[in-house]
Amino acid sequence: MRRTVAVLPLFNEEPTLARVLDEVRRWAQGSSVLVVDDGSTDRSPEVLRSYPDITVITHAHNEGYGQSLIDGFAYSLAHGYDAVVTLDCDEQHEPRQIPQFVAALEDADIVSGSRYLDPRIGGDDPPADRRQLNEEITARLRVLTGYAITDAFCGFKAYRAGALRRMTLTEPSYGLPLQVWIQAAHHRLRVCELPVPRIYKNPERRFWGGLDDVDARRQYYEEVLREEVQRWPLS
Repeated sequence: MRRTVAVLPLFNEEPTLARVLDEVRRWAQGSSVLVVDDGSTDRSPEVLRSYPDITVITHAHNEGYGQSLIDGFAYSLAHGYDAVVTLDCDEQHEPRQIPQFVAALEDADIVSGSRYLDPRIGGDDPPADRRQLNEEITARLRVLTGYAITDAFCGFKAYRAGALRRMTLTEPSYGLPLQVWIQAAHHRLRVCELPVPRIYKNPERRFWGGLDDVDARRQYYEEVLREEVQRWPLS
């Protein structure tokens, strides 16, 4: 059996954190759970203390979504896990799907959730600017990588440890998934998508680091892509 760890980046998710952790523990039975607390300033750390069986990495200050994943990956590899599942703490992802993601690793190196792969699943309407920008960047990635992906930014993923070992992930903010796609294509990793519902409990959620403006996010994502393609040529 694969040794699996669920990695959850966390920043100020006190209202939903306990429910998410309860569901992750329910559906990831036999797996470890690691929370990377990215400098939360609400009562999230207090909630975490009521789960002594969960490992917690704490950032002294907010270092970014991408850095939380990078630190979670480093811990997972250092402790000999064979598979890593990532999901968020805001109830945007459904932990009941964790077994599907792990099972799909039998035939893939990276399994990525998609909110747009199967229209029958449906869900909440995404904020228009997020949907448009996701479509733009996803289309760029299809051309660059040859992967027939439909959702560039879903944080619900599963990775073989061997795939993570081949990557050099350095982007501390929201552009980290773009590094994953480009480096996966460079190394010719096998990727697949699994459909997940669209869940937007907080459509007004902010993008930290000055990225609330859609044009600023677009410019930032394009810069990450340019740098990654230079570092990891695609043939």
